[in-house]
This record gives sequence, C-alpha cells and structure tokens, in this order.
Amino acid sequence: MQIIRIRALRGPNLWTRSTAMEAIVRCSHDKHDISRLPGFEDRLRARFPQIGALQPQGADHPLSLADVLESATLALQAQAGCPVTFSRTHETVEPGTYQVVVEYTEESVGHLAMERAEALIQATLADQPFDAQAVIAELRELDEDERIGPSTGSIVDAALARGIPIRRLTSGSLVQLGWGSKARRIQAAELDNTSAVAESIAQDKDLTKRLLHAAGVPVPMGRPVTDAEDAWKVAEEVGLPVVVKPQDGNQGKGVTVNISSRAQLEAAFATARSFSDEVMVERFMPGNDFRLLVVGHHLVAAARRDPPQVLGDGQHSIRELVEIVNQDPRRGTGHGTALTKIRLDDIAIARIASEGLTPDSIPARGQRVVLRNNANLSTGGSATDVTDDVHPEIAARAIEAAQTIGLHICGVDVICETMLKPLEEQGGGICEVNAAPGLRMHLAPSFGRPRNVGVHMVDELFAPGENGRVPLVAVTGTNGKTTTTRLIAHLFTAHGWRTAMTNTDGVYVNGRQIDSGDCSGPRSARNALFHPETDAAVLECARGGMLREGLGFDRCQVAVVTNVGAGDHLGLNFITTVEDVAVLKRVIVQNVANDGYAVLNAADPHVAAMAGNCPGKVIFFAADRHHPVMATHRAQGARVVYVDDGHIVAAEGSWRESIALRDIPVTRGGAIGFQVENVMASVAAAWAVDLPWQTIRRGLAGFVNDGDNAPGRFNVMDYRGATLIADYGHNPDAMRALVQAVQAMPAKRRSVVISGAGDRRDEDITEQTQILGAAFDDVVLYQDACQRGREDGEVLALLQKGLTGAPRTSYVTEIHGEFIAIDHALERLQAGDLCLVLVDQVEEALAHLKQRCAEAAGTTAAEAV
Repeated sequence: MQIIRIRALRGPNLWTRSTAMEAIVRCSHDKHDISRLPGFEDRLRARFPQIGALQPQGADHPLSLADVLESATLALQAQAGCPVTFSRTHETVEPGTYQVVVEYTEESVGHLAMERAEALIQATLADQPFDAQAVIAELRELDEDERIGPSTGSIVDAALARGIPIRRLTSGSLVQLGWGSKARRIQAAELDNTSAVAESIAQDKDLTKRLLHAAGVPVPMGRPVTDAEDAWKVAEEVGLPVVVKPQDGNQGKGVTVNISSRAQLEAAFATARSFSDEVMVERFMPGNDFRLLVVGHHLVAAARRDPPQVLGDGQHSIRELVEIVNQDPRRGTGHGTALTKIRLDDIAIARIASEGLTPDSIPARGQRVVLRNNANLSTGGSATDVTDDVHPEIAARAIEAAQTIGLHICGVDVICETMLKPLEEQGGGICEVNAAPGLRMHLAPSFGRPRNVGVHMVDELFAPGENGRVPLVAVTGTNGKTTTTRLIAHLFTAHGWRTAMTNTDGVYVNGRQIDSGDCSGPRSARNALFHPETDAAVLECARGGMLREGLGFDRCQVAVVTNVGAGDHLGLNFITTVEDVAVLKRVIVQNVANDGYAVLNAADPHVAAMAGNCPGKVIFFAADRHHPVMATHRAQGARVVYVDDGHIVAAEGSWRESIALRDIPVTRGGAIGFQVENVMASVAAAWAVDLPWQTIRRGLAGFVNDGDNAPGRFNVMDYRGATLIADYGHNPDAMRALVQAVQAMPAKRRSVVISGAGDRRDEDITEQTQILGAAFDDVVLYQDACQRGREDGEVLALLQKGLTGAPRTSYVTEIHGEFIAIDHALERLQAGDLCLVLVDQVEEALAHLKQRCAEAAGTTAAEAV
C-alpha cells in the first residue's frame, strides 16, 4: 500500500460539510482484499485493539488496506480525544486506487493520524512492533497544543451557535467572527473594541488601584517598592500581613500572600522581582478569593477560588497525594483543560515548610494541606461557582471597576469573607482588575453550576438578530459562471454595496483589483470575505478549488448553478462523467442557508435535479416558461425567471415583474442566447437577496460587456468595418453557445481563431472544431502557450482531426503563436466579415486586439483626410 497524496479539505466539500483529510491510496493487486492476508486482522488488533469494526465500502466490495487506513486514522484521532465521526473510502476508476476521506478537527492532528495509521498498517504487514499508546499520546499532545483554549473556545462555540462564521487568524487565540465589514475580532477573552490604553492600565497594578480608589471602589492600601528594604517599610506603614506581587503580572505569577515576617517578605520580593522589575506591596485582606466576571455593563459570573491543596488520608505522603489529585482527567499542563495540574515546586515546598511539613510527610486523615497561598487556577487551584450569591452592591462595585479602567471584558478579583454582604460591611475590597481574564473557572467550575459566559461576550459584539454575515452568492457551472459572477456583482454595486468578487480573472473589492490570476478557489474566497470593506460577496467556485480544498465558506445565502456540461475537465481528479461533475457542482447547493435560495437552470436536467439537495428554497430559470420543471414550480407558487415576449420575467404565484431585453445591452436585444441565460441567473440571484427592482433594472442597463468589464466574455469590437468577437470559451458546450450567438449576427464571411487546452480529453478537443467547422468559413489554429502536459503539436493534430470533412470550412491554417494567429486572421478580414477569436492569454490578447483596432481606426481616419 502506498499513499500517493494527502491534502486537507478545509471547507464543505464533495464528501462532507466537515473538515477532512483526503488521501489517494494505491494498493497492489494482492492487497485489495485483506482476507487474502493470513492473520493480518489479528496482528492489527493486537497492535491497536481500539480500532473497532473494519467496514468495507460496500457489501459487494472486499475489505482493502485502504479501508483499514480509514478506520485506523479515525480511531487514532478518537482515542486522542478528537470529536470525529465521519470517514469514507471510495474506489476510483483506476483499479487498486482509492480515495480515503477522514474527518479532522485540527489539521495537523488529522495529517499526523493518517501518517501513523499508514505506519500501523506497514508494521502489521511486516509483523513489526507498533506502540499505539505512544502514538495516541503524541496525537493528544499535538491536539492540546493546536486547538483553541477553553476561554476562546467558549466564545467561538457561542458564535457558531448563533450562526456567526469564524476564522482563526493565528495558531493562538486571535479569531475573527463574521465576514467583511461586519466582522469582529477576539483574542482570548478580549474584544477588538477594548483599547490598548485600558489594557495598559489594567497591567499597572498601582495605577489601577489609584484610579479605583478615586472612583470610590474599596481597594487594599499599598504602593510600588524599589527594593526589599523599601518593601519592609511599606509593610510597616500598612501593617502586617501583606501581599507582594509584580506590578504588571498576570495569572498569579510571582504573587505571595499573607506575609507576616521580614524573612518571608524578602523571599517574596525576590520571587516577584524574577517576574517583573516593578514590585508592589499591599495590605493583606483576610477572607476568600473571589473572581467576578464583568462583560459590558453586566456581571455575568462569579467564582470562589481556593488554593491548590490535598487532603490527608493517613497513608500517603504529600508528594503521593499530589500525584493522586493530578490523575483527575480535568487537570492538564496548560490552559486547554478545566483544571491545571498541581505543581510541587519550590513555592509549594516553602509553603508546606511553614507548617513544618515536607513533600514526604504523611498528613493525618482529614488534614488539609495548602500548597500555595494564591488561588489561581493556573497554579492548580480550584473554583466554586457563586454567581447566584453575589450581592447587588458587590456587583455594582465590580462593574464600576471595569468601567473605570475601560475594559469590556474584565476579571475583577475581590477579597472578602462572603458574597452575600456589601464589601464595605465586611472590610473587603477589590485587589486586582484583569484584562483578557481566564474563563475556565466559570465554564467548568470544580463545584457548582457552569456558566456559558461565551454567550454574553458574543452578545456584546453582535446586536440581537445579527450574525456577522454579509450577503454571499456562490456561482458555479460549466459555462457562463464568470459573466454571471460579474453581472451579479455589478447589480450589488448598483445597490450601493461595497462588493467583493472572485473569479478566474482575479479578486476585486469595491471596484479595486487586489489579486490577479485564476482566483476562483477557496483561498481567494476567504480573502474576499476577510476584507474589511466587503458589504456583499459574489464568489465564483470552480471545480478545481472544490476538489483541492473544498469551499472557502461554511454556507452561502444564494447558490447559482448555470449549467453542467461534458467539457468541464472530464478525466481529471477521478471526475470522469457529467454525472460526476454535477455531484461536485451541487456542493454549493448543499451548503445554502436554510433561509437562502438555490438558483438553478431548469432546462439542464443535471442542474434541475439539484433542487432536492437544497436546504433552502429554489428559484428556477429557463427561457421557456412552459418547460415542465418551470411550469410545475410556478404552479406550486414558487419563484421562476423566464423569457416572454422580449422580456425577462420574474414570477411568483400571481405576481410578475418584467424587464425588456432591449434595455439589457449584454444580450444585444435578446439575440445572444447564452447571455440571456446569464442575465436570468443574475436577476434571480439579485431577487433572492431582495434587491429593489429599480436597482436591478438600472444595473442591467449599465452593464457593458466590454474587455474592461467582462474580459474574454463575448467582447465585441470593430475592425475596419468587420466584427471582432473575443471570448474565452474552451469546451464543446461553449462552442455550441458561441455558434448560436454569432449566427444571429450578420456577416459576409465568418472566421475563427482557436486553440485547445491540453488538459481536456482528446474527444473534447476534437469536438470543438467539429462544431466550429460547421459554422465558419475560415479556421486559424494556434498552439497555446502552455500545453498542460501535451507533446508539442499534439493539440493541433486533434483540432485538425475535428475539421476533417467539415461541411463549411474552406480554409484551415496552423500558426505557432497566439498573437501571430490573430494578426493573420485580421489581415484576411474584409468589411462586413465576422471573426471569433478564442483567446488563451486573456489580458494580453485583448490588449493586442484593442491595439490593432485602434491602429485600424487611425489608418481609416488618415485616409479620409
């Protein structure tokens, strides 16, 4: 067995809506059926007992090593704690070659799991040892390093529950919620509208205390100190016991509390100085340590924090008791778990030494041994939820503290005996205010009720009913998708939206091109949705990107499928039939929002059949309103768009809206059939997002199909009285549509300049010239700049083959070089002729044609003078 390729499908894809790893696996003939491998399954289960049941891809298929790879990859991730359930193995048209797809939650974990699963299979085949537990531990550790921590995760989960899309911007905790102009960002438990000034104030413990004191909030007395001598001086001023801590610390690092002697103070000063150059000494407030969480203008959670401790049993030493406590699965080494493992370090040893104990001491049954003075969860402490106990006056002081500092999310540390009485009545106070507070103690307290605090933070970012999404239209199909994408984007712009558009020409935002080349894939889609000016997005989704990585978004408001044809790269990536293409194209339909629409071509049976896969509603379009699909859909009171008496008509039940084709320049009064179809699809998409009809009319009237607005999409020019048409058509269906269009245009003699893409099937290349040979008098063949895997002259030979016996063509020539071929065709043109130029290098060829037309116009003017 050999893995040929592994790639990550990062969005909804051909197989699943989940993220997944896809591997191409090749098995030798004797490995197609593991039942032919004596003892293989027994040896496999001996090495990895948790692999579970091995399921073949179908009842009539033998169990292959590819199926084993699928099961092992899924089981390894599941054993490592990853919540994965989906997997599939599919045999391709190539015998012994399989596509293995397995869900992942973290890409690096999924990739490593598949590699380790392959190693397991190879070890089993060779009867070599394999340490499954070590691999599971490796995957678990990697998953803990890679996945979002619990604080950020609670906000992300709350956002997803509201339908807000998320995008992780770094490997850390920086996450974007929403798209484009509606996007907001968080970093851990910190919002994007919290100022750096507020965060800086919160980090300065002395400044925080002074501001709170000025606002009437009770705080402990104290000040910054310069050295140990100065620290003792402050301790004498405020009175023992005291607290020593770094002035700009966090997570309890370097904090020592309840210091009652000079020796303890000097040691605590040294500890704090190791974390910060600036150290504070404060009066120690007796009582319990509470953390109050303020979000916006509300107190949303409160917890009592207890220091790390063990309870003696009269049998085990303190060291052994710590090890027993750390076996709790909720305890981990970082912030990825609900609790942190207790550390028996120098600080803990010094704390128990103050009680005359050592790590090897055996406490009596019921004896409580405190291992630290501070109660932070990050040092092994525990938490008890007390949200329902907080006195309104304490809540008010906490909210005042957060607003005084300027924090939208704030962790307020309070020292007092109880939450049931105001601070002033019990001599309590606020000892610290924290930006980006940890949320673990509220999400999963050791005792008491968990609080879903992430919901409150999302509510602070997004108003009720808002989901951070902009109108998103996804467009796919074999032909017409780029023009349709451009036309929909034009309509959105006419509505006043700053529109992001991706297509095979580039990425455009608010009319400005920010990327060039073929940008019809998921990476470009993500970039368009990331841009802060994006009020709406129209994204062309080509087959290559969907196969390579999936979609660049989780769902769309509108999915448009123009058509499905045989010339759409059949034979590549195991897509061999039109039915395969249709299954791939319908991915965008399957990911329409529940309240969204699929815009489908009713005249194309492969497209019309996608209606059953749409979670939302459907708008059908077709030129013939009497088409059975159209008639049935309209009879059900659903939306349809069709052509009637020179108008494009949108109808729903008894309601109708019409736009005259003569007012839509791109259709040339309705003479160009494929442009009429593109317009119908665009009108339906605009209708689906509730654009005003006045805006739709104005936008259609203003859309000019020239080389600037829609390069390579039936761009019409004049050359010495002859008609030039430049188009990027490159498959048989496109040839048929172009022939139908040019036959509606008058011409004395018709010529075509054509090449062929080398990555098409032989029969598709040949069929193109078969179609053109029946409609054009002259055919000029040229070779593409890139042959895409073909030998030199191979494509030209296939094109020539298609012209054999052509009923109309009387002149055929081969030219090496696209621009030379264009110039040769132009030299033969007479006034009244028509020439269709099927361009390869779109921008360069259009520029060349424009230059030749300008030169011709200049020559004519000079002769006239």
